[in-house]
Amino acid sequence: MNHFWLFVHLLGFTLWLGGAMAAMFVGIASRSEDRAALGAVARALAVVHQRVVSPGAVLAVVSGLVLSFKVGDVPAPSRWLMAMQGAGLVGALLNLAVVLPTASRAARIDPTGPNGGYFDELRTRMRVVGMIAGTLGLIALVSGAMLR
Repeated sequence: MNHFWLFVHLLGFTLWLGGAMAAMFVGIASRSEDRAALGAVARALAVVHQRVVSPGAVLAVVSGLVLSFKVGDVPAPSRWLMAMQGAGLVGALLNLAVVLPTASRAARIDPTGPNGGYFDELRTRMRVVGMIAGTLGLIALVSGAMLR
């Protein structure tokens, strides 16, 4: 059963970090788009976050917790394991609590309309918090590699 949970864990953080990386490159590429096209980009990013990034973060955290409880009889957990758990949990929570709702909100706003300033604010929030969450996910990935 450990192999199943390890597979789910690998699948989860691959979806999470891969989807976040794709969203980052789409966001960078969208800088050269005109204002009217940013609405379609925001809707696409919201779908990526709803269907790839957030489910991946949930899978990674749930399977990580299951794997941690299965290895719970270890006398002294390693610093790498604690770094992986802490960075992964905080990164996933930031993704679920801030980035996902922000992406959904930005997808519903017309960037050329009267709420254009709010749209820009949401894009900035998504960019900054997404970068922090992605960095924490990469720290968790490196910590997990150092653990093995």
